[in-house]
Amino acid sequence: MRHYLIPAAALIAIAGGTVVIAQGAATPGTKDVAKVTGGTYAVEPTHTQIVFAYDHMGFTNNMGVIAQPTGTLTLDKANPAASKVSIDIPVANLKTGIPALDTHLMKPEFFDSAKFATATFVSTSVKPDGATGADITGNLTIKGITKPVTLDAEFYGAGANPMNKKENIGFVATGTIKRSDFGMSMAVPVVGDTVELKIIAAFQK
Repeated sequence: MRHYLIPAAALIAIAGGTVVIAQGAATPGTKDVAKVTGGTYAVEPTHTQIVFAYDHMGFTNNMGVIAQPTGTLTLDKANPAASKVSIDIPVANLKTGIPALDTHLMKPEFFDSAKFATATFVSTSVKPDGATGADITGNLTIKGITKPVTLDAEFYGAGANPMNKKENIGFVATGTIKRSDFGMSMAVPVVGDTVELKIIAAFQK
């Protein structure tokens, strides 16, 4: 699928089956928390990405991405601490842009994707931080190994998607893990053990 960049000052609307772009209008999603409604949302997989970065021999900070996870968000607007999130991450969707490295990362010394095709994150607590942030603690399972992880999440925007009229909400979350905790200690410490995470999370009601 080809994606095109549309100026932030353009509003996309559907009229009679065609896309109408109204120049000068605001984007459909806004950082206005009043646009957020409670309820159950599903991961919108085509705009959700898990970006990871690690130190390579002290020379570079290399990156990769895992796309198209699935899962749900149960959002309690009246009591945000009661909110829950559960994500399934397809390991085989990992891409670094280097095919040989992608293949290597699927082998037993790393993700062992033939045996463990899916990683999961299931929240155990949500602690609001200000009006738009939260610390989300949960159990991360990779290669059958489960460890607690805390993500620093920040509300990015909410509103109705003009393409399908459904409510959308987005967050950006950051955190760190140690790959050795999940049975992936090959080349540590020459290649960094700490993995930085940035999660671009889109949900649709």
